[in-house]
Amino acid sequence: MTTVTLGALAAHFGRDVDRGLSKALGIIEVAARDNVDLLVFPDASIGGYIGDLRAPDHYELPPALDPDGPELAAIIAAAGDMTVCIGYTEADADRRYNTAVCVSGDGILGRHRKVHQPAGESEAYCAGDSFRAFDTPVGRLGMLIDYDKTFPESARTLALDGARIVAGLSAWPASVTDRAARLPADRQSRLFDLYDCARAAENQVFVVSSNLTGVTGSLRFLGQAKVVGPGGEILATTRSKGGMAQVSVDVDAEITRARRVLDHLAELRPDVYRVDESLTED
Repeated sequence: MTTVTLGALAAHFGRDVDRGLSKALGIIEVAARDNVDLLVFPDASIGGYIGDLRAPDHYELPPALDPDGPELAAIIAAAGDMTVCIGYTEADADRRYNTAVCVSGDGILGRHRKVHQPAGESEAYCAGDSFRAFDTPVGRLGMLIDYDKTFPESARTLALDGARIVAGLSAWPASVTDRAARLPADRQSRLFDLYDCARAAENQVFVVSSNLTGVTGSLRFLGQAKVVGPGGEILATTRSKGGMAQVSVDVDAEITRARRVLDHLAELRPDVYRVDESLTED
């Protein structure tokens, strides 16, 4: 029996890289004292997120950072034995990506560039083109960045690649139009929780879901960090407040229990998941 402590963070991070980095390092230090094994930061924790999804201001974009630069080096040095997932805007020559990296004190374990782009996000970032799982001290893991989890195929690809834990790093706001007066009543609040629970239950994996809080530009972020078990049950949550959702679990034992009778991945029928073109012909 191997128990690990999973932590999902809800917190505000803005444009100031130095301030955000200092805050992140402090959170890592506290998490280490609390014996957290996996700490998942929100998307865009270093440098912040865009301020408008419909028409991002090209003069107010988040700073793009060198993946080999001092910011990630500082996170790696602070991580030590902990596995840390964190988001930032990656500079790659003249391209910008909304990127998540997973690190430990040994260096970068895996990275993911956001694939699915909502509304006007493509004006601020280039899109990634793959989903891959990788090995970490807490087990095989894959990452999604906010809108990626809307699409079942994203998490399913990671699960088929052996991921036992899916880290969902988000900068997920309340509705851009028709926003509810109270965040818990907002349509996007319900969807955010629904997607987390559905992706976990569909694939019988753990989902460790983080999110920004506070306001950037016209966007008001939801919080709602959580850890979801392989049956789709929320094990810990921050609700709409900042903080860390934290739980200690035996990942392999819980997944084995969830798949004991109904093993979704083993019972897939990819041979029939297609559109019969003869039924759509005129």
